[in-house]
Amino acid sequence: MLSCQRPLFHIEREVAYLNAASYSPLPRVVQAAGEKGVADKVRPWERNVQAAQQIVEAARAGAARLIGASADDIAIVGAASYGIATALANLSIPAGTRILLLEGEHSSLNLALVRFARSSGTHLDVVARPKDGNWTRAVLARVDVPDAPAIGLAALTPLHWTDGSLVDLARIVPELHRRRSAIVIDATQAAGVMALDVAELKPDFLMFPTYKWLLGPYGIAFLYVAPHWQSSRPLEEHAFNRQSYDSALKTSTEGLPYLEGARRFDRGERDSFITIPMAHASLDVIHSWGVGEIEARLRFITDLLAERLSALDVEVAPRHLRAPHILGLRLPKGSAADAANEMERAGIFVSVRHGFLRVSPHVFNDEEDVERLCVWMERYLRR
Repeated sequence: MLSCQRPLFHIEREVAYLNAASYSPLPRVVQAAGEKGVADKVRPWERNVQAAQQIVEAARAGAARLIGASADDIAIVGAASYGIATALANLSIPAGTRILLLEGEHSSLNLALVRFARSSGTHLDVVARPKDGNWTRAVLARVDVPDAPAIGLAALTPLHWTDGSLVDLARIVPELHRRRSAIVIDATQAAGVMALDVAELKPDFLMFPTYKWLLGPYGIAFLYVAPHWQSSRPLEEHAFNRQSYDSALKTSTEGLPYLEGARRFDRGERDSFITIPMAHASLDVIHSWGVGEIEARLRFITDLLAERLSALDVEVAPRHLRAPHILGLRLPKGSAADAANEMERAGIFVSVRHGFLRVSPHVFNDEEDVERLCVWMERYLRR
């Protein structure tokens, strides 16, 4: 099993940072890549443009490798919401059909789909949070509702972002494919810590940013576009996504073709001096450990936490219903928000989402962090 990687980060021993699902800290090597990017922008005449282009493509290839895709299937965008907007700008869903969405889904999906449903004449079919915590069974039940309109689009995530409860896409997606539903997957809380394979899932679009589990910078994300959508229209128009654009030409550029593959969906200002090298460095770090090793490490940490906290009557989902890297806790008494505030004053950092105390460790956490949280929780509940 992968050992604790804390020495690779600037994390003081008195800090127990268990909030990677919000923002991860940067490894030192990623920080160094960003600092070099700042230096390149300070003295841009010294920048090696050819080397910078190679880093762009290396980052694209690293993102593709995470999900079993080809680099030609990956666009470099600014956020998961940009990827969702690109998907919805190109999907054509028959009026009267359903759009499947989980209750309490993140705003990036929720807000976009509310507007999309209104404009397309479709309607949202929101899967209610199941009382038994089994999202997979709840989603499958909504897929198979007798006499209900067909599902035109399923916008899903591999786990619920608020508490880490699993959504088993390997079981759900085949049922959707059988019904010819379009599939959009927001892998924000899964890429880099859970196995994802687009050859198995066959989504139409899948997106993920780098600033959480990939230990990368804010402001960059990757978008997988299935081959049958790669002739679609991007959100933006710029030279990066056209073939042989030359502004000096006096002929019309109206018929100038877009690039082949998903590169046509790249955002403007793609070649950031700072964020692209950081994303490349962070992806290299993730691949050096291996997603399977990261998953095993985080499962070890969350299992320790679940065992200790359950003994304090803290409600934790059964192991088979929770992701390896996020624990959603329900306290037997007291407010989750009040607890989180007190924990922060004690140097323990978590987050609160929909009434859950969300604990999300990464490879920089160890048994000492587990002990600190559990000892603090015992004292808090006793008080």
